[in-house]
Amino acid sequence: MEELSELLLQRRRKVDALWEAGINPYPNDFRPKQTSADLQAAYGHIQTIEDDPQTFVVAGRIIARRSFGKAAFVQVQDRKGRMQLYVKKDAIGDESFAGFETFDIGDIVGAVGCPFRTKTGELSLHVTEIRLLTKSLLPLPEKFHGLTDVETRYRQRYVDLIVHPEVREVFIKRSRVVNLIREFMTGHDFLEVETPMMQPIPGGATARPFVTHHNALDMELFLRIAPELYLKRLVVGGFEKVFEINRNFRNEGISIRHNPEFTMMEFYQAYATFEDLMDFTEQLLCHVAQELLGTLDFVYQGTDISFKRPWRRLTVTEAILEYGDIDAKSLADRDLAYAYAQRLGLDLPADIGYGKLIIEIFEEVAELKLIQPTFITAYPTEVSPLSRKNDHDPEIVDRFEFYCAGREMANAFSELNDPRDQKERFLAQVAAKAKGDEEAHFMDEDYIRALEYGMPPTAGEGIGIDRLVMLLTDSPSIRDVILFPQLRKEQ
Repeated sequence: MEELSELLLQRRRKVDALWEAGINPYPNDFRPKQTSADLQAAYGHIQTIEDDPQTFVVAGRIIARRSFGKAAFVQVQDRKGRMQLYVKKDAIGDESFAGFETFDIGDIVGAVGCPFRTKTGELSLHVTEIRLLTKSLLPLPEKFHGLTDVETRYRQRYVDLIVHPEVREVFIKRSRVVNLIREFMTGHDFLEVETPMMQPIPGGATARPFVTHHNALDMELFLRIAPELYLKRLVVGGFEKVFEINRNFRNEGISIRHNPEFTMMEFYQAYATFEDLMDFTEQLLCHVAQELLGTLDFVYQGTDISFKRPWRRLTVTEAILEYGDIDAKSLADRDLAYAYAQRLGLDLPADIGYGKLIIEIFEEVAELKLIQPTFITAYPTEVSPLSRKNDHDPEIVDRFEFYCAGREMANAFSELNDPRDQKERFLAQVAAKAKGDEEAHFMDEDYIRALEYGMPPTAGEGIGIDRLVMLLTDSPSIRDVILFPQLRKEQ
């Protein structure tokens, strides 16, 4: 720590010296015209660069330098990558070179130069002008040790992005994933909308909300756990194909799969069923993977994944029977199923409903084993308060969850549009909340009123953007794909 403090003091003294010499260490009058990518595009394929080549005006952060007395090679990083500058005293003059000698790793510089290849064949810029644009006061992590502490990397993402090009690439791909989804949706005639982040009644998911207060209105508000009920209000209003890509907030634990603030794409289509959305999900995610990776076969954390269609489809019960150690007759018996859950080590209340029991067993024995893309269907009505009951079996709903790499990636169902049925299910949720279920739904009378005006037959789906990016960038933790994940306060 003392060494860091001394380095900080040294650089502060350099800043003071610049100001005393009449030099602004933070100017804002330099305009780069090209990037490292432009240099590579223009000359990367040319081995012998002719005389009088193009002049490049670039800017970036110094990440490495090698000095040879009256000359130096400098590695500079900009938003597109890295490039090498060759700075020679004879080319820029004694005064400029003396100033250049005071530049440190981490400083941001602007430079003008012409491309050439070094004796080793590396494409570089022969600099004729170089200027300090921003003085860096804190040194970057050492070249060979880097920024290795995981929490420090998340907390100081700005440094992580500087020193780890592979991290930058993950977030570039994340942006690409979102754009590909948006283009696909609008290309299929979906309208992108925005719905409230602060809601008087949280709904659309089974989760604990964050609570806030609006001073002027003197009312309690909740950060949304899902946009679902507002998007379906829009379907009632005549927007038959809508989607939203935005943040949700759930007051839950933090893990490699969960962050309290996360991104989802949620969409609704009138005159469609959950089965239609299975086909649509295959098309959408295959499109994203193919465009992003150039293939439908890729590796996630050492395991081969194939997005080649068709994807597997299993009911909840079929998945339990395939991956668990129980027969169909026992699973259909509530008491025998509860006994099996106890043998699995699940700590469940004795009066747990059969539907919830089945889902607890499924999540314990099957979820982590769903490695290849799989649709799980036939969810119990008890755990699906917004889903349409199956016409042939009212104990289950027309719903699927999409799993891959042992994680839930999407949830979809044919929407419940019977206002009386919906009100009864809300009331059951209110009763559950009164008994202590903090994740149960609230009653939403206005949503019931919207349904009473009539919502066409509709199917809807939510896709977790963060988990999808994890899968497509081979990232082990959700924090690796969120620029600023939630952390405890710094001590």
